[in-house]
Amino acid sequence: MIRLRKACDRGHAEHGWLHSHHSFSFADYYDPAHMGHSVLRVINDDTVEPGMGFGTHGHRDMEIISFVLENELEHKDSMGNGSIIRQGEVQRMSAGTGITHSEFNPGRTESTHFLQIWIIPDRQGHTPGYEQKAFPDSELRNRLCCVASPDGRDGSLSLHQDACMYLGRLHHGDVVFTLAAGRCGYVHLARGKMSLNGQSMTGGDGAYIDAPDELKVTNIENAEVLLFDLPLKPVQ
Repeated sequence: MIRLRKACDRGHAEHGWLHSHHSFSFADYYDPAHMGHSVLRVINDDTVEPGMGFGTHGHRDMEIISFVLENELEHKDSMGNGSIIRQGEVQRMSAGTGITHSEFNPGRTESTHFLQIWIIPDRQGHTPGYEQKAFPDSELRNRLCCVASPDGRDGSLSLHQDACMYLGRLHHGDVVFTLAAGRCGYVHLARGKMSLNGQSMTGGDGAYIDAPDELKVTNIENAEVLLFDLPLKPVQ
């Protein structure tokens, strides 16, 4: 069964320097019908104004993925990492036993658009960790490329959870993905237009996949899509 989550129905937070849309309950936005899906807990669609950002703050026991859609995001953390995450790059930070970090838009004139994704880890108390990688268009074009997985398969980032994140940039034709027995999924369309098993989606839309299924993703207009392959279990 596929349940669409339309972009206009998401939570919204407006802070002047930050424009954020929440696919699932987050901060001041609470909806008991949208608390996450399986171990996928957060998808925040964030736009940060030039020179602004999230000051130093803490996390623990969460796998946090950032995917930059436009421009750049500057990252610094208590592990000593300092980097610029550029358009098209994916970062994974395992908060584990505890970490502090900051995220800023280093640009002077252009806003930064990125997705922040939280996945609940398989247990508490992991050692904090960090990875960042660029996935070239040649790996993403008209296919779903695994960009995060529990074993770092095929050059993907590694996660402390039995979950995989796929990313694709579609320009023509169909992509078929099969969720295996004992799995469920979630699809987030970052931008563009597409259909999922015949149901139309536009940028910001999501879709719950509640049970194993064959998914047919059909590009309509430059679809940039994320697909999460998740264990069939409730949010912890």
